[in-house]
Amino acid sequence: MKAVIGGKIILKDKILENHAIIFSNVIEDILPCDKVPEGIEIIDATGGYISPGLIDIHIHGYLGKDVCDGEEESIKTIAGGLLKNGVTGFLPTTMTVDMSVIKKALQICRDLKDESKNWQGSQIFGCHAEGPFISESKKGAQDPKYILKPDAKFVKEYADIIKIITLAPETDTDNFAAIREISEDTNVVVSMGHTKADYIIAEKSIESGVKHVTHLFNAMTPLSHREPGVVGAALNSDVSCELIVDTYHVDKKLYDMVWKLKGRKLCFITDCLPAGGLEFGEYTLGGAKIIYRDNVCFLEDGTIAGSVLALNKGVWNVYKNSSVPLFECVNAASLNPATTIGVADKKGSIEKGKDADIIITDNEFNVLKTIIGGEIKYEA
Repeated sequence: MKAVIGGKIILKDKILENHAIIFSNVIEDILPCDKVPEGIEIIDATGGYISPGLIDIHIHGYLGKDVCDGEEESIKTIAGGLLKNGVTGFLPTTMTVDMSVIKKALQICRDLKDESKNWQGSQIFGCHAEGPFISESKKGAQDPKYILKPDAKFVKEYADIIKIITLAPETDTDNFAAIREISEDTNVVVSMGHTKADYIIAEKSIESGVKHVTHLFNAMTPLSHREPGVVGAALNSDVSCELIVDTYHVDKKLYDMVWKLKGRKLCFITDCLPAGGLEFGEYTLGGAKIIYRDNVCFLEDGTIAGSVLALNKGVWNVYKNSSVPLFECVNAASLNPATTIGVADKKGSIEKGKDADIIITDNEFNVLKTIIGGEIKYEA
C-alpha cells in the first residue's frame, strides 16, 4: 500500500487539497492527510498536482517510430516515451496506407495488448484506425492511392482491437450501410473525419451510428452561416469530439466556445507524429516525407500534417488560454476519452476502486512521476 500526499488532487469535479490518495493497484481511498495510516510508503507530491493518468486516443507515433511500421519495437518505443508526458493509456493510430500494412499494425497491437498491462510503458487500450475510408478532397497528409470505400467486414474482423474507426460518411452507401453494420454488430466507435460531407449528410450519419468526430475543424467542411458543415453538425449534436490542442491546428480563441458546447464530450488529442519528442528536421509518416519546423509538421507542399504535441502540454495550453477550469482540462485528456472508448469504469479519474493510474506534476503540469496500476513507471 502507498499514499501520495502533499499535492493538489485533481478530481473530476474539483481540486482537493490537504488530502492523500491511498492506493495499491487500485485507488483504495482518498483521506485527509492526518488520517493516512501508519506504516505505508509515502510519495510526496511536493506541492504539485496529482492527476489521473492521461489517455491519448489519437497518436500516430513518437520518438521517430510510427504505428504503421508494424513492428513491436516501434510500439514499445512509443509506449515508453509517452510515460514522460503522463500518458498512462493510448490508442496507437494507423492511417491511410496499404491495407496489408494497416492489418499488420493492428495485429502487432493485438499481440501486445495484454503485455502492455505490465510493461514499462503506456498501456494499449486498443487502436484508432484513421482511414482508409476517407474523402480524397479532405485527405490531409494521407495518401489518396490507398483510399477505399467503407468496409464493415474489415472492421468486424478487427473489432477486438479497433476502438475507433475514422471514416468519411459520404463515401458509404446512401443509407450508410457500413456505418449501421459496424454500430449494430460491434463496440467500435464510428467517427467521422477527413470528410467533405455537408450538414445534412453528417446529421444523417449521426442518426445512423456515428458517435465521434476526428480532430474537430481539421480536414472537414467548416461552419458557415449558410452551410453549417460537419463542424456545425458536431457542435449541434451529442457526438464526442477530438480537439488537437497544440494552439496551431485550432486557434486558442475557440477553446472556450468548444468546451461550452461539448462539455464532457470533448477529448483532447495530440495527433502526434513520429517526429514527436525529437528535434526539428525531416521525418516520414506512412512513407511520406514530413518536415518538422516551428513546432508543426508539414508535407512538402506545405499541408499541415499532424502535431508533435505532448498531451500534458496540451492540457496546459487550454488551461492557460481559456476560462476552462483545470479539472475540466484534465477530464478532456482522461475521463472524457475513457468514456468515449468504454473504459471509464476503471480508468480516467481518481475515484475509489478505479485503477491506480496517477501522475504527479509540477505547478505547470510538467510530469514528475507516472504511476500505472500502482507501480511507478517514470520519474523525472
